[in-house]
Amino acid sequence: MRQMRRPSLWQRLTVSDWAWAALVAVATAGTFQVLGDVMNGYEVVITLFTAGVMIGIGWHWGESKIYMAAVCLLSLFAVMRYPALGAAQTDFFLQYLLSSQSAIMWMSALFPAATLVYGVSLFTGHRFTGQVASTLTWFGAGAGLVGLLVRWHETHLFAGGIGYIPVSNLYEVFVLFAVITALIYLYYEKAQQTYSMGFFVLLVITASVGFLLWYHFDRGASQIEPLVPALKSYWMKIHVPTNFIGYGCFAIAAMLGVAYLIRARVPDDSKWADRLPTLKQIDDVSYRSIALGFAFFTVATILGALWAAEAWGAYWSWDPKETWALIVWLNYAAWLHLRYTKGLRGTPMAWWAVIGLFVTTFAFLGVNMFLSGLHSYGEL
Repeated sequence: MRQMRRPSLWQRLTVSDWAWAALVAVATAGTFQVLGDVMNGYEVVITLFTAGVMIGIGWHWGESKIYMAAVCLLSLFAVMRYPALGAAQTDFFLQYLLSSQSAIMWMSALFPAATLVYGVSLFTGHRFTGQVASTLTWFGAGAGLVGLLVRWHETHLFAGGIGYIPVSNLYEVFVLFAVITALIYLYYEKAQQTYSMGFFVLLVITASVGFLLWYHFDRGASQIEPLVPALKSYWMKIHVPTNFIGYGCFAIAAMLGVAYLIRARVPDDSKWADRLPTLKQIDDVSYRSIALGFAFFTVATILGALWAAEAWGAYWSWDPKETWALIVWLNYAAWLHLRYTKGLRGTPMAWWAVIGLFVTTFAFLGVNMFLSGLHSYGEL
C-alpha cells in the first residue's frame, strides 16, 4: 500500500487561515494609510515583514490568531483614548487597564499567579488547573505586549515627540523578555500537549517580573526619557527583539534543565513520574529551544555588528557587551555541536543548559551592572 503523503501547506490552509491573512493585509494597508507619510523605507520593510510573520504564525499556530487580534484591538482602543499623555490619569480604561503602566502591572500580577497555579497543577496532577494556568499565561503575555505597544504611542505624545520603539532600556526589555519567553513556552506547551513544564518555565518569568517591579518602584525606571544618540537607529527595531527571542529560548532550556535534573531522580513507579514532564519531552523541548535561540542570537549578533559599524564606525570593538555576547554564542554553539555530532544528552547537557543561563544573564544584565563600555547607556 502506498504511503499517504502529508498535504502541502496550501492544501492544509482553511477558510479561517485565509480570513486571517486578509485581516492582517487590511490592517497593514490601514497602517500605511494612516502613517505612510511619516514612515521611511526601513519602517515600510519592517512593517511588511512583520505582517508576513503574523500571517505565517497564525497559519501555523491557531491560538496565536486570537492572541494577536486581541492585542491589536486592545492597543488600538487604548491609542484612540489618548488625546494627550495626561489622559492616562483621567480616563478610566487607561488608568486601570490599558495605559502602558496599567497593562504592565496587570502582566506583573498575572505571571506570578500563573506560576502559582501551574505549581498547584503539578502537585495535584489536575489537568483543569493546568488549563487555568495556561490561560493566565496567555493573558499575562497579552497584557505585557499591549503595554509595550501603548508605551510606543506614549513616547510620541511625550514632550518633544521623541517617539521610539520601547526596547531601549532595561525596564522595557524586561517586559519584552517576559512576553517573548511566555509565548515561546505556550507554543511548546501546545506542541507537547502537557502543562507539566509550565511551573518551571514560569519561575524564570516571575523572577524577571520581580526585577521589573523593583526597577520600577525603587529606580523609577518606567519614566519615558529621550534616547541617547546611539539608540536613534532603525537597527534597534530589529536587533533587540531578535536578541530577546534568543534569551527567551535559552531561559526556557535552562529551566527545563532543572526539570530534567529533578525528573531523572524520580523513580518511574512514583506518582511524581506521572506529574512531571517525561525526560523525552524535556530533552526534545530543550534541544529545540536552544537550536531556535541560537539561530536568533546569531542573527541578532550580526545585526548588532552592523549597528555598531553605523554608530561607532567599527563592526567589532571588543566592548564588554560584545565580548560576552561572543561567549554566549560560543557556549551554545558548543552545546549544539556536541548534541548534533556526538549525540550527547541527559544530565550533563541539562547542567550545561542551567549554567548557560547564568552566562547569558551576566551578558545581559551583569555587564551593565559591573562593566563599562560603549553599551553603558543600559546600566542600572
